[in-house]
Amino acid sequence: TQNSHTAKTVNRKSLCILNNQRVSGTENMKNILVFLFIAPLALSARAEKDHSSFDSASPETKSRFAMLDDVRILANGLLQLGHGLKDFVHKTKGQMNDIFQKLYIFDRSFYELSLQTSEIKEEEEQLRQTTARLQINNEEIKNLSQEMNSKIEDLIQNKIQLQEKVWGLEDKVTKLAIIQPSIQETKEISSLKAFVEQQDNHIKQLLKIVEDQHVQLDRQHNQIMELEDKLNHIELQELAENSFTEEQTEPEAIPFPVHNATAVIYKSDGAAPDCTALSNSGIRSSGVYTIKPNGSEAFEVYCEMKFGSSWTVIQNRVDGSLDFNQTWDAYANGFGELNEEFWLGLNKTYSITKQGDYILRIELQDWKDNKRYIEYAFSLGGPETDYTLQLSRISGSIPNALPEQTELRFSTADHDVDIMNDFNCPENYLGGWWHSECEETNLNGKYVAPRSRGRLDRRKGLYWKPKKGRYYLLKSTKIMIYPTDLKSFD
Repeated sequence: TQNSHTAKTVNRKSLCILNNQRVSGTENMKNILVFLFIAPLALSARAEKDHSSFDSASPETKSRFAMLDDVRILANGLLQLGHGLKDFVHKTKGQMNDIFQKLYIFDRSFYELSLQTSEIKEEEEQLRQTTARLQINNEEIKNLSQEMNSKIEDLIQNKIQLQEKVWGLEDKVTKLAIIQPSIQETKEISSLKAFVEQQDNHIKQLLKIVEDQHVQLDRQHNQIMELEDKLNHIELQELAENSFTEEQTEPEAIPFPVHNATAVIYKSDGAAPDCTALSNSGIRSSGVYTIKPNGSEAFEVYCEMKFGSSWTVIQNRVDGSLDFNQTWDAYANGFGELNEEFWLGLNKTYSITKQGDYILRIELQDWKDNKRYIEYAFSLGGPETDYTLQLSRISGSIPNALPEQTELRFSTADHDVDIMNDFNCPENYLGGWWHSECEETNLNGKYVAPRSRGRLDRRKGLYWKPKKGRYYLLKSTKIMIYPTDLKSFD
């Protein structure tokens, strides 16, 4: 009986240990192996002890019932272990199948992604090559267009002269109709008419050729614009690395003083109306001067010597040290330091420009230190018109990004004069500007330095964005004016 109790205790303890550790797959297998190894040993030990005590105990009572109990307990334990092992195997198979399926899906996705990346790179390279070829063709077409325009002007002049001759001949014919002409004069008139008709037909043919060339030029221009748009989408995430195209160059300008630069402040004893008048009086160095436009109080401006004359600077940005998100009053009166970053002020600019006709010049520099410019003929209204600006492009080395022949009213976040669809342009774009339909060009926007990763907020950066073309993230900007009617200052 003691041996039977000992065997039962061993079997029960083994079953408890196996049941408590069934959750872990590895421990389960270890316990199964231990149990299978210990159980036969325990049974064999008990059998030996039962055999040794067989002669002393009752042969048909104790040993037989003890063996049956042991076999039943062992069978139940093995049955439970079998079920646990079966569940563990099924569960492990399911997990392995899920893992293999996910690995297969991942491999397929990675392979497809690599194929798409290769295709995108090939398309981008093809677009770059095509754009380069089209730009070269565009230059040739431009030169050809200029030659054709010159020929057209010559043809028009010839046509005018021929028309004058025709009118003279018509007068002569009218007179001859009254006075009977001779046979020789009649022949002369006929030959002249034939010559005039021949020249007129020739001019018509040339005009048709010119029109065809213009159509081809327009088609080439549209293709270039479409390719630029495609490149713009491809390179949008690398926006900060964009630079101006280097097809055109201009003379190097005298560097404008940057932050902490030392500049001499000059006082003019006379009543010079602007920087150009100071230059004409003999001043040849850039710096801060005092001017007094007609009908205005005297105030200081920064004059920059460029191209043999002096320009009046009305805006300068070089390093983002000055916050341009200012109020309406600040933009009207001006803010900043003239030797560093500044906005001259709408009132002062208007007092200068109302004296005559001026050119507006905008100089831009990107983060690769490429420099470009654009010049406009312009007019600036007074405070009663919210300083309405009208532009007409004259020349430049970058595509235009400001609306032409359109009245643009100046607005700030606290003085928005043109809200479209409840969208406040100055509030969303930061900084006062001559907004038109909330376009993305704003030279008074937030100064943003490029980052190596991540998207830039276009609405809040310092951008130049032509209507058809890429975004140019700017490092520095400068706006200057220069009079075209110098007689008004004599």
